[in-house]
Amino acid sequence: MRTFRLVIACPDGVGIVAKVSNFLATYNGWITEASHHSDEQSGWFFMRHEIRADSLPFDIDGFRQAFAPIAREFSMQWRVTDSDQRKRVVLMASRQSHCLADLLHRWHSGELDCDIPCVIANHDDLRSMVEWHGIEYRHVPVDPQNKEAAFSEVASIVSEKNADVIVLARYMQILPPSLCEEYAGRVINIHHSFLPSFVGAKPYHQASMRGVKLIGATCHYVTQELDAGPIIEQDVVRISHRDSIEDMVRLGKDVEKMVLSRGLRYHLEDRVLVHDNKTVVFN
Repeated sequence: MRTFRLVIACPDGVGIVAKVSNFLATYNGWITEASHHSDEQSGWFFMRHEIRADSLPFDIDGFRQAFAPIAREFSMQWRVTDSDQRKRVVLMASRQSHCLADLLHRWHSGELDCDIPCVIANHDDLRSMVEWHGIEYRHVPVDPQNKEAAFSEVASIVSEKNADVIVLARYMQILPPSLCEEYAGRVINIHHSFLPSFVGAKPYHQASMRGVKLIGATCHYVTQELDAGPIIEQDVVRISHRDSIEDMVRLGKDVEKMVLSRGLRYHLEDRVLVHDNKTVVFN
């Protein structure tokens, strides 16, 4: 079913839900899903509605025009999207295949509703797997002595493909600040630890040294600060003193791919609202 997704964040107050509901009822809008959250700590209100597109008398541009006065009245940060307009997702990877293979499988089976115009990788190892899915593979090596040239090419490819979202599926390079800023809130990363614990390289080794009993993975938006962007999704798996680092890596891979696929799906369905460095996720 084609729907319009109305997503709102604004200072909390009386009458917001009533005003939006009355607007939709006035135009015979059929709500199929509604989610609200009032954050007492920040004093902000968050809302997500899905409305049947065929119940409304206008297209999405008409919706934006009609709703704009209400948005101004309540100082809303808002957007409305069309479920029929599939987001374009550029995947980035290095040598490890588990997260990329999982996303490609979910896309191939129709579980992820998006278009994948290409995969960008700094190694050539995963080319055959990607091309088997009929997706273009762009190999962009990263010279440690001159990373700027590689990331200039990456930025050019992302722009050429008109990407809505960039997903770092275990892409083992740090994106430059310029790319983080240009695509703020649209670059999704999977980090193989339960952030904020064990940031940076080799988190499983760090976890082993600390003797933790739970390891996890974190899907988050990328910012200029390493592994510190707004968190979208997390999960954990229990381990014990018997588990080696190799065991932890094996167990962690399963968590990583599940967390990344869930986080990406929430983003594709406009279920994630970012406020400051936190998220509200209407899952």
